[in-house]
Amino acid sequence: MPLDKIFLFISLLMGLLTNSSPIEEVSTGNPFSGNEVQEQLLILHPAEGLVYLDEIPFSGTGVEHYADGKVFEKIGYLKGKKRGLHQKWFESGALAFEAQYFENKLHGKSSSWWSNGKIRSESNFDFGKSHGLQTEWYNSGVKFKESNLNQGLEEGMQRAWRENGKIYINYEAKNGRIFGLKRSNLCFELEDETVIRDEKISS
Repeated sequence: MPLDKIFLFISLLMGLLTNSSPIEEVSTGNPFSGNEVQEQLLILHPAEGLVYLDEIPFSGTGVEHYADGKVFEKIGYLKGKKRGLHQKWFESGALAFEAQYFENKLHGKSSSWWSNGKIRSESNFDFGKSHGLQTEWYNSGVKFKESNLNQGLEEGMQRAWRENGKIYINYEAKNGRIFGLKRSNLCFELEDETVIRDEKISS
């Protein structure tokens, strides 16, 4: 097992063993009501980057709901920091986004889906930085883009296709240089943690 994975496993285990707060699920309100959430219990302290419950760094799961009460989002926390599973759902109940956090940083695989259930993106992170293969698809299921990144920087083959299958980006990034065909008119850009309505994408 790679050393970084061993370190992550040990850190997770030690964090759980040493956490004195009970693990619980707390509703953080309804972000879709159009009104300020009066019942919100979890409070973010931006200067510290920590989420608090009753003046104590929160350990557990924060939950937000749609106006009809259906779950919109769940985020795991340990001692005030995002830790573990983070998920979002469409109002239909279909899963829209899933990722893992460690110490407030994305780590491991992150995935998102279109509301029709088809995969939208698969990304890989290394302690907060995009690392490895990143893939995106059109809502039809046709592959849109493949990127290879090394600690947030392009390294290796980068490709993108129109929905008809025609390739329009095809180049290799190596040592900060680009070899091949690069065009800038990308069809769309995906934000990792935003559940976006399906829209027609031009090709």
